[in-house]
Amino acid sequence: MKTNLKRSSKKQSLPYRRIPERSCVACREPKAKRDLVRLVCSTGTVEIDPKGKKTGRGAYLCPVRECWEIGLKRNRLEYALRTKLTMENRQALVQYGNSLPSGRDNRG
Repeated sequence: MKTNLKRSSKKQSLPYRRIPERSCVACREPKAKRDLVRLVCSTGTVEIDPKGKKTGRGAYLCPVRECWEIGLKRNRLEYALRTKLTMENRQALVQYGNSLPSGRDNRG
């Protein structure tokens, strides 16, 4: 039995790795999952999930102050998480959103 296997001298290219995308609930722009902030609703409270590993219903917002304002004022976050925000939760999220840079600062 003759096996005539030729090895190609061409360099093998690395396979393309898919980057997971999610949409911001405020601006509806699809972005890389890493570029967004995940909020998760578990046991009736809404928490910021920095690692994206907590269990529960999740929603994503851009790390921009305007998206947080839209998400909280227009109740888009409540709709996406299928829950009602308590006053303590809302205040904590507003405070976190106010600590973020505005969109004008990021665009140059």
